[in-house]
Amino acid sequence: MSVLAAPRALAVRPPVFSPEGIADRVRLIREPVHVVSGPDGRELGLATGAPPDGPVLGTLPPLYPEWLGGRTFCEAHGVRFPYVAGEMANGIATTGMVAAMARAEMIGFFGAGGLPLPEVERAVHSLAHELGSRTNWGVNLIHSPAEPELEWRVAELLLRCGVPRISVSAFMELTPAVVLSSARGLRRGADGGVVRRTRLLAKLSRPEVAERFLSPAPTALLDLLVARGSLTREEAALAALVPVAEDITVEADSGGHTDNRPLSVLLPRIAALRDTVCRRFGYRRPVRLGAAGGLGTPDAVAAAFALGASYVVTGSVNQTAVEAGLSDEAKAMLCDADVADVAMAPSADMFELGVKLQVLSRGTMFARRAGRLYTAYRDHGSLEEIPQALRTAIERDVLGAPFEEVWQRTRAFWEERDPAETVRAEADPRHRMALVFRWYLGSSSRWAITGESARRADYQIWCGPAMGAFNRWAAGTFLAEPPHRSVTQIALNLLEGAATLTRAHQLRTYGVPLPSEAFTYTPRELA
Repeated sequence: MSVLAAPRALAVRPPVFSPEGIADRVRLIREPVHVVSGPDGRELGLATGAPPDGPVLGTLPPLYPEWLGGRTFCEAHGVRFPYVAGEMANGIATTGMVAAMARAEMIGFFGAGGLPLPEVERAVHSLAHELGSRTNWGVNLIHSPAEPELEWRVAELLLRCGVPRISVSAFMELTPAVVLSSARGLRRGADGGVVRRTRLLAKLSRPEVAERFLSPAPTALLDLLVARGSLTREEAALAALVPVAEDITVEADSGGHTDNRPLSVLLPRIAALRDTVCRRFGYRRPVRLGAAGGLGTPDAVAAAFALGASYVVTGSVNQTAVEAGLSDEAKAMLCDADVADVAMAPSADMFELGVKLQVLSRGTMFARRAGRLYTAYRDHGSLEEIPQALRTAIERDVLGAPFEEVWQRTRAFWEERDPAETVRAEADPRHRMALVFRWYLGSSSRWAITGESARRADYQIWCGPAMGAFNRWAAGTFLAEPPHRSVTQIALNLLEGAATLTRAHQLRTYGVPLPSEAFTYTPRELA
């Protein structure tokens, strides 16, 4: 039966006691399952469908994938499934991916991080036109500490264009842009409650950051926005009564920016914090927690829901989807990855701060080469201070061009994007060095997107261990073939598998002797 098929009349099936029979019955998740005893009263078996004749020791109701998470998430966002395809920067999470998720009654976020403002605007208009009155889609707002003006302009654009959902990521502190995104359009509903025009999903991995998003926006930032004319006094007053975000995505070990923390530790910690903060402020509505990072198999998705997640967010695995904005060559590299084929590397947007992100290591030298650049930046005050031998090695083996040539390219880029950066670099040799090295970090991602074969060894492909786990699970099935890896097939199979494994774990707690096959789910085409 497909994931979306309508329920049918219950069949009468005799109880089964063999390992093969039990494994088969476990997979019939859309029917009631009855735990029955054998003739001797000691052997346990299963019956599905209509209640069997004879003693029934216990019954589990039908289980659907859409019931795995918190129902308040689906109700709040107008979706059927508690599943989100997360943003992947530089447009790797394409408009096509977002539209496919919206039509499948899930949520998708466009990967706006790293893109120039006109490109983000084109994507927003395209999605608004294609999806019409649908509200189960959104765009990413990524923290840009080196470009606060760009961060602000992106936030204003998303609000001006009426983007219904915004996923905010990589924030360590609340900024004017993120508070504006949360507070703009707040109003009183007919019941007196606060109604949001735009819903924020805040992706984070640290309790101290979670507390900031769980609390009302700081008065100082609200006053600043009112003084600027960006918020009305009424909006600011209402923002002081509600959390900055009512959906907190707890991000564990993942591709891109990550603190590499395990979900089993992080989610319960932030759940306890959520409960404490909500009691402190007496919110009228619940704050939902989602899970992200490491979700590449049904086992991982089922575990996330078992930990209490209201919804799940996938990332790395979607980069191999047909809708993903990544070159075929880069997708092939991802399809060959195993769980250990990842490494940490300096990030382009927070290079000077020493922030790292997780990338694919198999088939690419990016992590090692980017690390050499950061070491040179850390140890020297300018390009001119770098010893000649090291300079020659970096120009030849990493940049593929002399420092001066790269600077001219970099300067042209910043003259168009933000001339103030060029002015600062001319006055500050260390900043000039950072911009030259960041040219490589930024270019390496674009090479992977466009498929620049000559720079294959420099591809920067954000990836977590979940990619390798997904590949091993999909091996030998229809999902092993790249043309079959649509973002919706990935999502539906992960959810269907998670529901199947959840049913198996439920039955194990009743003492049913489940064979190992009962804890496996093989991907198949679902509609």
